Amino acid sequence: MRKSPLFLRSGLTVAAASALFLPVAAGSAAAVSGISVSTTGSTVSVTTSACSTNINGSWGTASLLNSRQSDFAQGRQVSLTGTATLQSAAWSSVRPGTYTVIVVCANGSTAGTQSVVVSAPSPTPRITATASPSRGVMGGMGGASTDYGTLTLVGGGVLVGTGVLATAWYLRRKAKPYRL
Repeated sequence: MRKSPLFLRSGLTVAAASALFLPVAAGSAAAVSGISVSTTGSTVSVTTSACSTNINGSWGTASLLNSRQSDFAQGRQVSLTGTATLQSAAWSSVRPGTYTVIVVCANGSTAGTQSVVVSAPSPTPRITATASPSRGVMGGMGGASTDYGTLTLVGGGVLVGTGVLATAWYLRRKAKPYRL
């Protein structure tokens, strides 16, 4: 029985047709948020070009909400500054965590909402001076920090020698079963 390549071709056609709509969907999702949020250390900043109307000397307000806050008025609010083409706001000394930035223009429209993660600053490496050992580093496996006496070393040598002789005797006996 022969399989027709029609199903394979139709499957590839459907996959290609559905892939054409992905960039369109991604572009429309990116266009929903008219703000750009960035972090530098413990400073969070937001820029937008959506608030082009200056009402009573104000472009609008930006609010930084933590995970326990849900309303625009509950967050740390700052006024937008800038020109008719670009407005911005910034918060300093922000603690590590996940935050939501909301920008509301002076005319009452929401320019956008975006989440941002502020990470903890990396600790500054500290170099401390310590006293070096008087006899240097004592390398070896186990007991490297203890100096054993002569009797202990001789006893260890005897045990190792006995093990080598026993191994040689066993292998010789195994190779030639008729000898002792």
